[in-house]
Amino acid sequence: MDLNLFWFVLLGVLLAGYAILDGFDLGVGILHPFVRTDAERRILMNSIGPLWDGNEVWLVTFGGALFAAFPEVYATVFSGFYTPFMALLFALIFRAVSMEFRSKRESPAWRRFWDWSFFGGSALATFLFGVAVGNAMQGMPIGPDREFQGGTLDLVRPYPLLIGALAVATFALHGSLYLHLKTEGELQQRVHRWNWRAFGIFLVLYLFVTIYTLVQIPLATRNFERQPWVWIVVALNILAVGNIPRAIYRGRPLAAFFSSCATIAALTFFFGVALFPELVHSSLNPAWSLDVYNAASSQKTLAIMRNIAFLGMPFVLAYTAVIFWVFRGKVKIGHFSY
Repeated sequence: MDLNLFWFVLLGVLLAGYAILDGFDLGVGILHPFVRTDAERRILMNSIGPLWDGNEVWLVTFGGALFAAFPEVYATVFSGFYTPFMALLFALIFRAVSMEFRSKRESPAWRRFWDWSFFGGSALATFLFGVAVGNAMQGMPIGPDREFQGGTLDLVRPYPLLIGALAVATFALHGSLYLHLKTEGELQQRVHRWNWRAFGIFLVLYLFVTIYTLVQIPLATRNFERQPWVWIVVALNILAVGNIPRAIYRGRPLAAFFSSCATIAALTFFFGVALFPELVHSSLNPAWSLDVYNAASSQKTLAIMRNIAFLGMPFVLAYTAVIFWVFRGKVKIGHFSY
């Protein structure tokens, strides 16, 4: 087994799992200001209340796997993205704290503050994730010493900002489709209208980003030429995107949600295909890029960590499946709700 390739694929699986699972959590937070009453805001928070912390385990596992398998990539990326990652950390903290603190007092001002904290943390975290992906696609100023040679402003470029906007639109759509499954009555009818609006915004950005990427980012298509089978996933992605409005129109919210999951998984796959074998592309000199071979841990470390992954991943999958099964169905507000 090519252990370097194994860990690259496993990182992709963990990233896709996080994007799909925490994606609808973040999407619910992005949509939070658009509901009308306090009870509806509580319903939105309770729709993800039992799930969000478990979903973030996938992000923690991704970070741990990156550190263990590709420590030089971990060091370079975290040093280059230090300021954005600190902002991301505070966004995730405020998002979590807002859910716990919001209903502790009856004061409208208190609840309004935490409502906007919930929205701001969710939107900012999503946007920063997209900016990180955009910078990885466009390349970063990595020098011959494998260190980041730029500053924070070097990361604020049109393409990463565009990917950040697409990430927000994608998760808002994903969250609205999830809410359609978890709500009922008048709120569900309004969420149904959100489905259409969110899909329209997503589709416009998706098409624009695709065209921009094909024209301006040569890195994106190099492996598509070398591995023609990848076009099968392109076709499946088009079908998944097309099935979202079809399922919404036919009143099949579960099919629409799974199509959204498939779309996010395909986008993560395209991201990995575009980068491989690199993990950090140097915009200064491609020879200085960090890839799955020159930035990896020793083969012994990769083998030991592979065995640990084989032992641990079934528990993560089982926990996720049990939690979703236990908390299936419509959201009901009770005495111990958020």
